[in-house]
Formats: sequence, structure tokens, C-alpha cells
Amino acid sequence: MNGKFLTRSGVKRQHLVWGDLAWHSLPRSTRARQLAVAEVTLEPGFAHNFHKHPRQEEVIYVIAGEIEQWLGKRRRVLRAGESVFIPKNTVHASFNASKRSALLLAALGPCAGKEGYELIDVSGRAPWKSLRR
Repeated sequence: MNGKFLTRSGVKRQHLVWGDLAWHSLPRSTRARQLAVAEVTLEPGFAHNFHKHPRQEEVIYVIAGEIEQWLGKRRRVLRAGESVFIPKNTVHASFNASKRSALLLAALGPCAGKEGYELIDVSGRAPWKSLRR
């Protein structure tokens, strides 16, 4: 039988400058080949700045709170129950401009790289570094 249940202790957790990640599916933890799934807490005033996933599509679903979501050069505020689909190799960013934490679910596929998830940070490059003021 394939598949796997994950307990809280089996979830890989990362604390980053902009928030926390709880990886519910990565090749190492679930043997998934098509899905990397993370629960993301984005703290007030912080962002997952402009980046792209060259070989992965992504869906970001807002569970609680709200975020300023960028898809290329387009910007939209997403609230609980709303989402964005991001094609592979498309620059995007998520900013929490509110005063409370935002809780998101991010699903990427297929798995890529050694960990199942890879990105290229472009926040220091034009036009991304000056797009949001």
C-alpha cells in the first residue's frame, strides 16, 4: 500500500525571517514526486519577496488573514478563501501588509531539486526591486 500519514512530529518545520513553514509533503517525508505542500505563516509586515520556481507550478490558498499577492507585475489583495495559481517560471511575491498573521497553504508540483522545492530569488533585480514601494 502506498501513501503515508504524517503526525505533527513528522512535519518538517522551518523558521525564516518572514515567517514559518510546515512541510506536509516533500519527497523525503512522504516519497511524493508530484507535490510539495507547505502550511505558511506570514507575519505582519513581512513578505516572501519576489521569486520564481523554474520547474514548478504553484497554488497559494489563503486560510486566514490577507496578503498582497503579486503575479508578475499584477497585484491583488487575497483574503481567506481566495487563491492564486502561479505557472512555472513566473515571478511572484506575497506580502503581509496587515496587522495580523496570515495563514496560507502552498502546493507546488511537480517536486523539483534535492528537497522537492526550489526557487530563484529575484527581489534584488530590476524591475522587481523597485516594483513595490
